[in-house]
Amino acid sequence: MTRLVLASASPARRTTLRNAGLDPLVVVSGVDEDDVDSLPAEETALVLAIRKCRAVAERDDLPGEALVLGCDSVLELDGEVLGKPADADEATARWRSMRGRSGVLHTGHCLTDRATGAEVARTASTVVHFADVSDAEIDAYVATGEPLHVAGAFTIDGLAGPFISGIEGDHHNVVGLSLPLLRELARELGHEWPTLWAAKR
Repeated sequence: MTRLVLASASPARRTTLRNAGLDPLVVVSGVDEDDVDSLPAEETALVLAIRKCRAVAERDDLPGEALVLGCDSVLELDGEVLGKPADADEATARWRSMRGRSGVLHTGHCLTDRATGAEVARTASTVVHFADVSDAEIDAYVATGEPLHVAGAFTIDGLAGPFISGIEGDHHNVVGLSLPLLRELARELGHEWPTLWAAKR
């Protein structure tokens, strides 16, 4: 029976998979997310996803019949790659530059079949429209600490949900994992989506 292994510590990704009928085994990759420079945002997300996936897929303590999924998300605004903000001041400045505007959330996905060694990887991109929030709303949001732990300094499934006026594309991707893309990648490796339901524990 095939088990999905999630190479990510993200609670949002784990919850997304569980809500879709899977029960992933979570194994944190430990990959440094800050050492990729001078790459376009879409490529940055993909490179980091591949690194995370491979770091976990190479471990000896995983089930042999496992699909390993690595993901990484970055926000692109004005051509700049924005990951997790370093501190509250950066999160505040970022929100003041994002409000009333639109960015693109890129999530790299890499899926490896440990049984065959086959690997597939692609990036999903979703346009995010930010509401014209006030300074007081930004300050209150940053004070919660939530934006310090997520790419782009926002969540669509958390406290910042009311600050997102709309999206163009897959909303799961903004949470950190595109379920439609994951289904496509699994099929490319010869695994039909319902067989991953059967692996639920």
